[in-house]
Amino acid sequence: PSLLNFSLTVRPDATLTINCKVSYSVTDYSTAWIRQPAGKALEWIGVICGGSGNDGNDSFKGRTEITRDNSKSMVYLKLSGLTAEDSAVYYCARDSQWQQRIKRIKNIA
Repeated sequence: PSLLNFSLTVRPDATLTINCKVSYSVTDYSTAWIRQPAGKALEWIGVICGGSGNDGNDSFKGRTEITRDNSKSMVYLKLSGLTAEDSAVYYCARDSQWQQRIKRIKNIA
């Protein structure tokens, strides 16, 4: 994915959808969403798998939806119930091994 740098201000409790245009087939690779609040560590939000299925961080349960448009090579993150805690830099990332890595991280935690 190419890097787009922009700032956005939204109202509390609003819903935001972030688009990610990728240069690969979204059916061949998983795409993850990650964020980094200022001065804090990266937080994994969730992933949409190349074949089918999604997985997500329990701390975002009920607030996020990750979808894609195969024909447009687009992946979308919808985040609802926004608060000041959601202020962060958001990233989408390709990883063919993301599912296995996340399972290992979850097992360690």
